[in-house]
Amino acid sequence: MKMGEIEDGEVDHMATDIQAQKCALVCESLHGTTNDKDYGPLMSALFKNPVCKVYRFQTLDSKWMLVREQMAESTLSFTIPKQLITLHIQEDSRRIQELKDLGELSPHWDNLRREVISRYDQVIRSYQETLEELDKLTGPSFKPSCSKAQKYLEFIPINLHTQRMRVTCPRKTDAFYDIITVGAPAAHFQGFKSGGLQKLLSRYESEKKSYSTAYQCIYYSPEQTAKAREVLGSLSELQPLISSLADRLLQAAQQRSVDALRDTLKSLAEKTEQFVHALKDELVKSALLALHAARPGYISKTQTHTPPPLHLQTEMPQTPSHTGAEPDAAVCINMDEVQTPNKEEQLAAVTLERQDSIPHYKEYDEEEWDRVWASVAKSLNCVIALVDKLQEQDNNNQESTPDQALADVITSHNPTGEWREQLSPLVASLKECVTEVGDRAQKSMTFILLQEAVCSIPQGLFLQQRRDVVFSQALSALACGFVMRLYAGLEDKGFLQQLHLVGLVAQFESLLSTYSEEIGMLEDMETGISDLNRVTFRITEAKSDDPAELQPVVSGRRDYYTVEIPLPQQSFQIIPPELQEGKPLQIFPVLFNVGINEQQTIAERFGDISLQERINQRNFEILDGYFKTLSDKVPSECLPCFQTQMDVKELLETLGQNVVTKKRKNVEILWLAGTICRRLNGIRFTSCKSAKDRTSMSVTLEQCALLRDEHQLSKDYFIRALDCMRSRLAQGEAAQWDDPEAGSVANHKPASRHFYPIALLLVSSHLLVVWLILSLVFLLAKYQ
Repeated sequence: MKMGEIEDGEVDHMATDIQAQKCALVCESLHGTTNDKDYGPLMSALFKNPVCKVYRFQTLDSKWMLVREQMAESTLSFTIPKQLITLHIQEDSRRIQELKDLGELSPHWDNLRREVISRYDQVIRSYQETLEELDKLTGPSFKPSCSKAQKYLEFIPINLHTQRMRVTCPRKTDAFYDIITVGAPAAHFQGFKSGGLQKLLSRYESEKKSYSTAYQCIYYSPEQTAKAREVLGSLSELQPLISSLADRLLQAAQQRSVDALRDTLKSLAEKTEQFVHALKDELVKSALLALHAARPGYISKTQTHTPPPLHLQTEMPQTPSHTGAEPDAAVCINMDEVQTPNKEEQLAAVTLERQDSIPHYKEYDEEEWDRVWASVAKSLNCVIALVDKLQEQDNNNQESTPDQALADVITSHNPTGEWREQLSPLVASLKECVTEVGDRAQKSMTFILLQEAVCSIPQGLFLQQRRDVVFSQALSALACGFVMRLYAGLEDKGFLQQLHLVGLVAQFESLLSTYSEEIGMLEDMETGISDLNRVTFRITEAKSDDPAELQPVVSGRRDYYTVEIPLPQQSFQIIPPELQEGKPLQIFPVLFNVGINEQQTIAERFGDISLQERINQRNFEILDGYFKTLSDKVPSECLPCFQTQMDVKELLETLGQNVVTKKRKNVEILWLAGTICRRLNGIRFTSCKSAKDRTSMSVTLEQCALLRDEHQLSKDYFIRALDCMRSRLAQGEAAQWDDPEAGSVANHKPASRHFYPIALLLVSSHLLVVWLILSLVFLLAKYQ
């Protein structure tokens, strides 16, 4: 069944002779059962402590519908952040080791390296302490809003809950609607006195240039440091893969398996070409020169000018200028032009070239990297030439030798292992070249990151910690929503087709104001949601149905993460082959924000709402681009069916108009974005500061609107249904779910929300008089 789908069917008729005119809470359960369809064994592995409420509402045809509302906590609130913290510790530990592996540096650079390593050690110790505290926790699977000021819980999202509304109507199949509620992903513990991540990162980049001059470093732009991290990631992935493929090639040669030899060689050539092109950047070459200049006793090969490391251009050219042949020619494997020498000449040529390319501290050849870099492709060409030659000889022997004598000829002239003996020196030379080139490139990119770390010592690592905190909260919510959406759509072939062809949109609805500290929260949230673009999901087969085996697993580094979602064997077998093969699944996160509280009123009249306008405009473009891609690759039949037949394209056009329209508290933006998300099989999130008051108002209004538009809720019952869902009885005292202390103070807390700040009212004497009159009326009514 598709989300939101309504089809004709047969269910038990419900009694219509109900005398009560008010909506009724039919039943209430504080604990779900294992027989619940929505939270069976599969869901119960990740979602805990479900709370269920069932309502009965009247439809337009005087029938009665049952509405089942179910809320649950998610174990991912803690498991995802703990995995991320562990990955951060491992990544920073590797960075320390890479800095130590740079070798001998001049006293100036060695002192800076020591200082950077010391800062990394502090971050690692802090993360280890946080991890130890989290491991000690027991109890609920969510962080209440009253705990957002605790440091060891700063990686945990606030009030992360799943909400599912299942609707049962006469003569209709059940329909369900999911939404994830979570507090705004932000560094609440660190505070917002200096703004959020957007403002802090912008200020940091502008100040980094001055720090680079003070520390005598080269300034690298964010794009260049991102490129350096990308190169390091490619090296760590491709280098061991090439070595493994080279060993498999030798094994295939020993077995004289022509097919295996050809397939392995093809994979080896592809990965080696990726390796070569990953280093095809002037940034690597210039970084090698800068690293050489940082060695003790550096002397330029050309004594007539000073080496440029401290005076390099800010922007590096992106087009490499190699001497001799172009790099594309180096990796060319057109064997019609290759003259195959004997193996002694091949090995001697490669070895001689590698010996000539050995660097010396006292003299540096700026063109040396070109020769070392090209040696990898040349070594690969030698391997390809020899394999082709061996295969050609084998084919000639088969054509010229009768079948009866073929085995004797192979035995006498081509003993087992001869192919391996011929290939072994060239394969070893290729692996050595890859290792040497990879080692030099790794050191040069590490030196770039060292300089970035040196320039960012005052605040860069602090910003990285803040970004880690925000991203941890955002990823926890996303993983929760993805798992819930995947479980709900396992039997929906159209949804699974959309999932592997295009991916899913994750729509975050934010109700934060653009006033005071919530501006910083919104800036943090924008960066955290944007960073989710670095995340992909993969579906794997669980080893067993044990709940511990069904927990998602996060892997990767800060630039790229993969979340593996294990499925039980029975569920894994019904998904498409593309998903079973582990294809990376893309997520398109979008954020729309409209402030709705009284602080937003102040911001719109006296403040600045440009941040909200920019966020909505930028994310509308992302959502529009996703829909265009989806329309090109996925047939419309794959999308869910709704009663309201307004086209998605029309909804997008209306949303685009509302985004650019100057209108106060334009909640139509949120309604349109949420509707489009459901029409596109997306994942819905709703957030405010703590995911309590504003979030509950938004969720209940959306649920009642869905009942009205999709299930013919009687207009007379709309307000009653809304009040019923929002009442403390129907909500199950939601405030106590979020704050354990609420039960003892709720009845004694003064109604301060009726008293507006006097400073604001003093702006106008008329407002002050109105405020005094209203306050007097309220007090008289209260004590009467």
